[in-house]
Formats: sequence, structure tokens, C-alpha cells
Amino acid sequence: MSDMTLLDAVNRALFFEMKHDENVVVLGEDVGVNGGVFRATSGLQQEFGVKRVMDTPLAEALISGLAVGMSTQGLRPVMEIQFMGFIFPALEHIICHAARMRNRTRGRLSCPLVLRAPYSGGIRAPEHHSESTEALLTHIPGLRVVVPSSPMRAYGLLLAAIRDPDPVIFLEPKRIYRAVNQPVTEGEALPLDMCFTLREGSDITLVSWGACIPDALAAATTLAAEHDISAEVIDAATLQPLDMETIQNSVAKTGRCVIIHEANKSHGVGAEIAAQLAEKSLLDLQAPICRVTGFDTVVPYFQNENSFLPDQHDIVQAVLKTINFS
Repeated sequence: MSDMTLLDAVNRALFFEMKHDENVVVLGEDVGVNGGVFRATSGLQQEFGVKRVMDTPLAEALISGLAVGMSTQGLRPVMEIQFMGFIFPALEHIICHAARMRNRTRGRLSCPLVLRAPYSGGIRAPEHHSESTEALLTHIPGLRVVVPSSPMRAYGLLLAAIRDPDPVIFLEPKRIYRAVNQPVTEGEALPLDMCFTLREGSDITLVSWGACIPDALAAATTLAAEHDISAEVIDAATLQPLDMETIQNSVAKTGRCVIIHEANKSHGVGAEIAAQLAEKSLLDLQAPICRVTGFDTVVPYFQNENSFLPDQHDIVQAVLKTINFS
């Protein structure tokens, strides 16, 4: 067990799987010689060679097409898209082929690939670098969508994603890449397709994922200390397929729910969670579900980005509003 950042955890998970499975290969723009734009793949090419850690042209459609072909022929490619805002040329192969391959061939072929992409805001980057468009991908049958929120979950979920027999989209919240160090156990995978209850509570359920989880936990601490409110914090982690059972069980206990995400408010994953709670848990709710989210606009540049991102204060205010509903 050793302490590492989320970025370190991604690197070490890739190293572990490549060491133990010769079919795991890494490809993408600058992932080899330079070790990736954030250095998530640093040292891998030096350790495993150019045939297993491949620098590609600046061509996302090419990267995803290669990954689909590799994955149908026995390899387990891990492709990197430098920023989520550059993912769109890759989606033709991911949506039309990777996500459909198992169904198209009636199980004869599948695509055990992972698409990694730094995503979300918080580093004051220019246009195309700060999007949180996970809802686009959760709508596609055949894709898993995973978002880690800590070094431990980044490491364990990436191991599980690489080992999964079907395509996984692995979105890495870049503003918490180096935010904290956490003990991580080598080789220990975590289960996909389930939520993680990070803090037990009795008065309200906070549901979030990715970089908003630290804010949700901080808000829960403030609520307990300053308002005597006990908040349960749930990390959704795998957004598709979504573990609604854990969320429903929590809401049955607390009677209230606030959903927090960085993406635009309309048509987001938070809306899907709210819809399912309305369908299945309406009689458990003592107040309307509240969403704390980004705005329905392009993420603004630089200092103005802080006004777009939900924070601890926004969460606390939403909880107080929900608790005091009558």
C-alpha cells in the first residue's frame, strides 16, 4: 500500500495491468515519449516499448478505429483522448461499432477497450478543455461510463475497466488529478456498476460523482457542525449502468435528496436520477428533489469558471432549502 494522487493512481493501474496482461496496449496522442498531456502514461513506453505504448497522429477517429480493431482481435487497448472536448471524432467508432459489437455479432465478438479522457473544469483551460458531457455517453446502449472521485477509486475502477469484456468510457476529473494523496493497495480492483456510500447519514442524501465529491463531503461536514444535519454522501462512480438501488435505499432512509454535478443542468445524469426517484421512490420523499449543477452554457474561461462550477456553499444552501421545505 502506498500514498498516491489520482493521476498517480491512473498511471500505476495502467502499469499493473500491462505487467500482468501482455494483451493490454496503450495508444493516443503523446502518450509514449511525453507520457501524456498530464503525464498519466509517464514511463510506460520506456518500460513496455513502442509496440505496446503507441504515439498516434492527432486524429481521434484513427485512435478509436484502431482500438476497435485491436479489441476484436484479442488485445485490450486503452486509448487516451487528450481532453473530453476532443472526443467527438472518436464517437463514430465508439458508438457505431464498439458499443454494438456484442449485439451485432450475437456474442461472437466484443470490444474490451477503455477510452480514457481527462474531463470537467477547474483548471482554467480554454474552450474544448472543460466540458462535462457524460450524459451524451450514458445514453448509448453497450457503453459503461465510469467517473472516479479519488485515487483509491481511480486505481481500482481502472483495473476493473481494463479487465471488463466490453467497452468502458473512463472519465478522469482533472481538477482533482493532484488534489489529494490517498493510500492505494496494489492490484486491488473495485466493482463496476455500483455506488459507494462514503458517509452515512439520516436527514438527507447527497448524490454526486467525480470532482464534485470532495465538495459534497465538505458540505456534509459543514452541515453536521453548523446545522446539526446528518447528510449521507453517495458516489455514483459508474453512471451507466447506474446503481439506483443504493440511491433508492438511501432516500428511503433520509426522505430527501440533493444531486450535485458539474455538467449543464438540462438533460443531465442528475435529471435521470431524479426521474427514477420520482418513479420508484415518490412516497419516500418528504421534499422535492434538488439539483446543484453547472449552467446551460459553455464553460466560461479562466476566473469566470469559478462562477460556473457548483461548490460547497451551493450544496449547503440547497440542503437547507430542501430540509426546510414545507
